[in-house]
Amino acid sequence: MTANFRPTRRATLAGLSAIALGGRRSLAQTPAPKKGGTLTFIQNIEPQTLVALTTTATPVLTVSAKVTEGLLEYDYDIKPKPLLATEWSISPDGKTYTFKLRPNVKFHDGKPFTSADVAYSIQLLKTVHPRGRNTFANVTEVKTPDPLTAVIELSKPAPYLIKALTAAEAPMTPRHIYEGTDPVSNPNGNAPIGTGPYRFKEWVRGSHILYERNPDYWDPDLPRIDQMVMKALPDTGARSIAFENKSADIGYRTPVALSDLDRLKKLPYLVFETDGTSYSYNVSCLQFNLDSQYFKHLKVRQAVAHAIDRELLVKTVCYGYGTVCYSPIAPGLKEFNDPTPSPYPLDFKKAEQLLDEAGFPRGKDKVRFRVPLDYNPIGDESLRASEFLRASLRRIGIAVDVRSADSSAFVKRIYTDRAFDFTYNGHSNLFDPTVGVQRIYWSKNFKKGVPFSNGSHYENPKVDALLEGAAVENDPAKRKAMFVEFQKIVAQEIPDIPLFSPLFLTIKNKRVHDDSLTADGVEANMSRVWLDA
Repeated sequence: MTANFRPTRRATLAGLSAIALGGRRSLAQTPAPKKGGTLTFIQNIEPQTLVALTTTATPVLTVSAKVTEGLLEYDYDIKPKPLLATEWSISPDGKTYTFKLRPNVKFHDGKPFTSADVAYSIQLLKTVHPRGRNTFANVTEVKTPDPLTAVIELSKPAPYLIKALTAAEAPMTPRHIYEGTDPVSNPNGNAPIGTGPYRFKEWVRGSHILYERNPDYWDPDLPRIDQMVMKALPDTGARSIAFENKSADIGYRTPVALSDLDRLKKLPYLVFETDGTSYSYNVSCLQFNLDSQYFKHLKVRQAVAHAIDRELLVKTVCYGYGTVCYSPIAPGLKEFNDPTPSPYPLDFKKAEQLLDEAGFPRGKDKVRFRVPLDYNPIGDESLRASEFLRASLRRIGIAVDVRSADSSAFVKRIYTDRAFDFTYNGHSNLFDPTVGVQRIYWSKNFKKGVPFSNGSHYENPKVDALLEGAAVENDPAKRKAMFVEFQKIVAQEIPDIPLFSPLFLTIKNKRVHDDSLTADGVEANMSRVWLDA
């Protein structure tokens, strides 16, 4: 199984009870694949685009790879496997990556996929992708000595790069479709053309996205199903009902309310798994706007940190499906995570003292100040967590108004308008801190309008130097030391408060097979998925 977590006792029991119904499949357990049928995939929010080129929003990651593939895929231990690239090598100095491409691959419009598309895609990702600015920062050139060879040249080593080439993280887009256009407004985002196992058929906004089997896919035995239907069901109750009445075949990232899990686990036709979650560990946090009139004061942030009971939050908000986390690097990334507890343990008396010292005494109504808390609506636990935080801060005299918005409005408020004080948010660590964590704390990644970047407006030259050093360090021990020092600094300065790392489950009907065979699970192309009648 792929659940790397160290939760409380309650979390352990809850997590294991869920995982016991799923887990990795052995060949002996899996019957021979069948052909045909329609898979219905549900998620909670409709995507804004169908290609993960200019955004890393979770609903987009779910759909993108079905059409737009990557160079590589990865096993559960993040070891690379062939996809559009069949061979690869890295020079001893870590500055040259050579890829041999799969021959006879065509885009859905019949145009050949070549090294020119790889070169164009990587340069495009470096320019417009929220994480691509970090991931491909050291790329100086992508050479194309022949149509089936792409050579990535770097100015400095990038030890994480070989892990960054999944379809959802680094999509290979058609140069002939994007060249000379604005990639944000290019119509390919709404009706994509790619090399993938499924062809885009239609997008009925507010209803569904329909994909059909690509009869000209480069692997003639795949895909196995005829159609894939993606449906967004914003209501948590509706998603649970869809699994109960079998109108939904699969959903991931725990697509139902956590309070419904015990009831749904009693249904004999449902399976709960953690396979396909090791590519992307998340950290949920309370993130401060350091330009706020209140949270620009370190003592105020320290007071807030002293007022939050992480163990209780995981127990009550997450029903035990999570791991208490003190670091921006998730516990699942064991080779980088510093498990040292926060320097600000639960202490309401100390929190009150710090707020007094910061110049925010209690008024006649016992309130020190009132402040809005915005929450990312991507997860069903977000509102519950925000209410928990409101109750916690009320105990130290901070009045919190929980403010809701849809996904687009939330992103605009936090990252474009910066009209917020603090936010309950979540960040994907992915497979390496340089890719998933650096963007949140690197001062050079404070860029208005770029979602899920340095929303705090955190600046620390020492942190910048550590993050930039780790990004190019080939020695694993030295690299880890840099990340540990980084974690200790941000733990003291608190641009945000890491709270927990969620345990995500994929829920599916037992008729669904071979859906999550790679580290990124259902965010991959799902070319091998098949259905019982």
